Amino acid sequence: MAEPRVVRVGEVHAHEGEEVRLRGWLYNKRSSGKLHFLQLRDGSGVIQCVMFKGDFPEEVFTAADHLPQESSLEVTGTVRADKRSPLGFEIALRDLRIVQAAAEYPIGPKEHGTAFLMDHRHLWIRSSRQHAILRIRATLIAAARRFFDDRGFMLLDAPIFTPAACEGTSTLFETEYFGEKAYLTQSGQLYMEAGAMAFGAVYCFGPTFRAEKSKTRRHLTEFWMIEPEVAWNDLDANMDLAEAFVAHLVAEALAKHRDDLVRMERDVAPLERCVPPFPRVAYTEALARLAREGVQVPFGEDFGGDEETVLSKQFDRPVLVHRYPAQCKAFYMKRDPEDPRLALCVDMLAPEGYGEIVGGGQREDDLEALEARIREHGLPPEAFAWYLDLRRYGSVPHAGFGLGIERTLAWICGLHHVRETIPFPRLMGRLTP
Repeated sequence: MAEPRVVRVGEVHAHEGEEVRLRGWLYNKRSSGKLHFLQLRDGSGVIQCVMFKGDFPEEVFTAADHLPQESSLEVTGTVRADKRSPLGFEIALRDLRIVQAAAEYPIGPKEHGTAFLMDHRHLWIRSSRQHAILRIRATLIAAARRFFDDRGFMLLDAPIFTPAACEGTSTLFETEYFGEKAYLTQSGQLYMEAGAMAFGAVYCFGPTFRAEKSKTRRHLTEFWMIEPEVAWNDLDANMDLAEAFVAHLVAEALAKHRDDLVRMERDVAPLERCVPPFPRVAYTEALARLAREGVQVPFGEDFGGDEETVLSKQFDRPVLVHRYPAQCKAFYMKRDPEDPRLALCVDMLAPEGYGEIVGGGQREDDLEALEARIREHGLPPEAFAWYLDLRRYGSVPHAGFGLGIERTLAWICGLHHVRETIPFPRLMGRLTP
């Protein structure tokens, strides 16, 4: 007799009436006299396995009744339709092999505090809610790469070790590098500018680091960014690209994970409104909008989380706030020729109070102007010698942005804190697990 086919839970719909073998972990169970109902998970889904006492030796049936949660199992049985199941199928078991009877599982059905769950993050990611969040994360990453790949962008990897700051010296993680100082990257942008001059349109995707002493619900010390950079683009073209990109990510999440979002009690109506064009608001107009809400921000100051929340709640979809004062933005931002006080930059604020998910702008392409900015910011010129070369040899207008995966995912899933959006979050007070 041929061995049953080994399949995953997510594949059982294609094997109705067949005998199959599944391998996974006990997610939950209940008993009813002569029947055990074992919920088996394997990463692709959860399915109910029905175990009838008459089909098993007494000791096996009894052992199954006392299996701890997360015990590892191999089961064999027939796939049959079951309209009550979310999958539409269940398994009628004929064989059960206990690979390991787990120790008492620390995450039970009772309520647990956040600190406890974060201490057990390596186990918490097995739960259905965390499963859904991290699967949506994987979808967003795949969709992001496909968006740029399909538009002729080339993936170009940026280094993790860098010789100088990109976003400000106060948030650098410093490390020793063979007798020299090096820093964990804050952004791959400067290297993508080199790539744009070589390939026209590039992007990088990887971890970035900020040593911000912040405990807000929006901040991580290690997070992942996707950063496109395009030669010949100006600020308007950059905003068009960011708008299309974010709309694409939301559409992919809705297309593939609507049921997950609904089960997480996420109201999907705001996501369905995430269709271009997005509103575009100049910084000066944003100041006036804030003032009408009783929030006074002096000209020249950047917006913090509170101001971003007030602004974003005035719109039913992401809003692009552009042309901030140059004094509150990075050295590489190009000045607005119509008002040199302003930079040709943009932040995209997600609705519902989630704040900035995209930041970028047009880069300074003039050598003398960029040299002056470096001096004004007190940055070491020698660390940027290679960067200045990009303005010596065929400089052109160019622009780009960075999108943080974690904040975007928090908004799409309607999460209170970004710590659930990454498998193993790094926060001010957390370096484990």
